[in-house]
Parts: sequence; C-alpha cells; structure tokens
Amino acid sequence: MMCDRIEKKLREGLSPDYIEVVDESHQHSVPVGSESHFKVVISAEAFDGIRLIARHRMIYQLLQAELDQHIHALALHTYTPTEWDELKNDAPDSPACRGGSRLA
Repeated sequence: MMCDRIEKKLREGLSPDYIEVVDESHQHSVPVGSESHFKVVISAEAFDGIRLIARHRMIYQLLQAELDQHIHALALHTYTPTEWDELKNDAPDSPACRGGSRLA
C-alpha cells in the first residue's frame, strides 16, 4: 500500500514525532482503487530552522521514486514539534477537488 510506503520512507529519513499519511485519491476524479493523491502531516525536529520550501524539498527527495512513478498529488503539512504543539495537533483539511467532473 502506498500510504505505508510513504510513511516508512519518511520515518526512516526524518524520524518524525508525529506523522499521518492519508490517501485522498477517492476525493478526486480517478479510477476506484487509485493510490495517487496523498496528504502528509508531519512534525519533526529535522525541520527546526528550516524554511517551508526546504522542508518540502527534503520530503520530495525522500519520495522521489514514488513521485516519479505513482504519486500525482502530495499535500504537505510540515511542522517543527513546537509549531505542531501551537496548532494543538490539528492540520488543515485538504480543499475539495476542483478538477474532473465526478465530484460536485
């Protein structure tokens, strides 16, 4: 399962304090069973002192093979442990899919 693969790579590469990987493919106009759209919420000390774009690049590097072959969309919510605590451990919801015609 792609969620497990993503989580494993991020755990190995970033040793997060918190990680959640959600398959949001069903919210998009893709064939049933597709594993192509994901949301990652992650809190890691590795992000301390790192700007947002650099955090995303760290994740893109760890998931390069999956991005090249399987993942169409990846929503990233990256936090330091302090930022995550300030949010009260609550990441924003993903916006509704606006592409395709299956969803209204």
